[in-house]
Amino acid sequence: MEALKLIPKYLWQYKFVIALLFVFTAVFALIAYLYQMAVEAILYAFALCFVIIIILVAIHFYLYCKKHFERIRLLNYPLTLQLPIPQNLTEAELYAVIEKIREQYKNDISKKQKEHSEYLEYYTMWMHQIKTPISAMGLILQNSDTKESRALAAELFRIEQYVEMALWYLRMDDMTDMVFKSYDLDEIIKEAVRKYAPLFISKKIKVNYSPANCKVITDKKWLSFIIEQLLSNAIKYTEKGSVTITVENKVIIIEDTGIGIRKEDLPRIFEKGYTGYNGRIEKKSTGIGLYLSRRAADKLSHKLSVTSEIGTGSKFYIDTNTYNLKVE
Repeated sequence: MEALKLIPKYLWQYKFVIALLFVFTAVFALIAYLYQMAVEAILYAFALCFVIIIILVAIHFYLYCKKHFERIRLLNYPLTLQLPIPQNLTEAELYAVIEKIREQYKNDISKKQKEHSEYLEYYTMWMHQIKTPISAMGLILQNSDTKESRALAAELFRIEQYVEMALWYLRMDDMTDMVFKSYDLDEIIKEAVRKYAPLFISKKIKVNYSPANCKVITDKKWLSFIIEQLLSNAIKYTEKGSVTITVENKVIIIEDTGIGIRKEDLPRIFEKGYTGYNGRIEKKSTGIGLYLSRRAADKLSHKLSVTSEIGTGSKFYIDTNTYNLKVE
């Protein structure tokens, strides 16, 4: 069936040969007419030539298709598949060029991997080192209980969260440290809420949470990251009111009374770097938090979704029972 689709391309590729064939046929017919050759002999010659041409074209088309599918195979596996034996000088030259490109590509990939590894190593080290002065400043601010110190502590917490997000971003492509176990969902949620308690208090946002009393199979570290990102966003875009956390059939629902998300922005809020209308209002928005949350949820085989209305608030859903995960 695939071979039949190649017939138009084959005819177009050899259109010059086909045109020559028609020209030669016309010349043959003209000479036969001028010399008044016997019609029976002419038809016999035409029929014989036609049969020979059909056989030769069929054989040539078969070889044409065979070569085509070999090239398709090479395109699918350009670095691992052995090149076929060249049948002529043109193919030999073409395969030599391919081998040279392959070698250059392998060298480039090796170089890029080395550079990427060095890049990850440097920034991971830098981010771990920057945590030390952040912790030191936090301890210094704890000794002072003034309005200014509380404001500085809140900003320092945000800095720490940005550093943490950068670390998560670096780890995202290599989530080999995931360990799936059965965890108490209440414990994971309460830890996240406690972590963001200073920001809830500083913005005077009420937190409503009813114990879930259930266990989920997940990776605690990465699920905590998703919950924390959603809480961070809820705080960022809620000026007054509350954040409510509920669990229904192992679906974690984080609802805020914030500014909401525009309908046209909803399909794209999980895209990398997309901030939407709210991001243009909130100048500090990077469009990375929700992107990393969606990627982490996908890695965990969980499902992350959202509903929202402008001026009313947003609801984020983390479905932890999308797939049946096995405990390690």
